[in-house]
Amino acid sequence: MSLRGVWQLQKLIVSYCDWGGSSRGIRAFMETNLPSIKESNPRIEVVTELIRGQHPHLKAFYRNKNERVVCVKNMTPEDVLLHANRLRNALGRKVIKLKTRHVTKHPSVQGTWTTALKL
Repeated sequence: MSLRGVWQLQKLIVSYCDWGGSSRGIRAFMETNLPSIKESNPRIEVVTELIRGQHPHLKAFYRNKNERVVCVKNMTPEDVLLHANRLRNALGRKVIKLKTRHVTKHPSVQGTWTTALKL
């Protein structure tokens, strides 16, 4: 995703194990889909990292110094591609939990309308 025309994802690290069963999907992803991701996104630095004996994960570094890590243990190559695309399209902002379902800059003076109101 871009913010004012500048893409936010700088670096994507693909960590995997070369003999573990939980990395089977990410190894297939690296053979089939990773080269096309590198070609279609030249602005993103894509790095593969071998970590033996641990579960695979994707780590994304953004321009605002934030990072996100997604575990892709026992996922198919299509699911890994979906998570990689979600990391690419994210802005890298922190997730903020909303206190109410309705967010507005100008709240109603009369209060929020509900179906339980009796006239």
